[in-house]
Amino acid sequence: MSVQLWRSQLLFELCKRKICYIVHVLVSFKKRSTAGFRLMFHVVLVEPEIAPNTGNIIRLCANSGSKLHLIHPLGFLLSDRKLRRAGLDYHQLTSVYEYENLQHFYNQVRPKRVFACSTRGSHCYSNVCFQAGDSLLFGPETRGLQQELLDRLPPSQCIRIPMTPGNRSLNLANAVAIILFEAWRQHSFMGSG
Repeated sequence: MSVQLWRSQLLFELCKRKICYIVHVLVSFKKRSTAGFRLMFHVVLVEPEIAPNTGNIIRLCANSGSKLHLIHPLGFLLSDRKLRRAGLDYHQLTSVYEYENLQHFYNQVRPKRVFACSTRGSHCYSNVCFQAGDSLLFGPETRGLQQELLDRLPPSQCIRIPMTPGNRSLNLANAVAIILFEAWRQHSFMGSG
């Protein structure tokens, strides 16, 4: 695909989605034309409890060029057989970082933008214009993110996945897949083969 055609398609998509910023278009276009650029997001799991979910998310991060950040306490050991089994051999293909708490993550990574992904979010994930380097925060499987954490972010950065009424939540790995791949799709799956 030619750069001109790609740029036209991108601008058309952005016109349809009026919430995106022109600055984002210019930054994305510049990065796309940079040889060897690999788009990356930060997936942040706050106190994950179920090893196979985290293993699946390791695999998602490896396949999307994203980094995974695990906030302690974890409900399992990283040497857990179920974690390794779910993640297969993808542990070596992605970066997994551990932090003693969420503040330690903020201090080390200094994320520019953070999106809290919660059933209590006020904005639908598909209405967000994601940028390279965004951090996507997900809470523990049984509790979700604390309300205090959601209250510290602007409502536009508290996002949700629509569900039919009366349902509690989606599986954590499925929720990460939906939001992470939407963010990557918005960048034309840059870096994929």
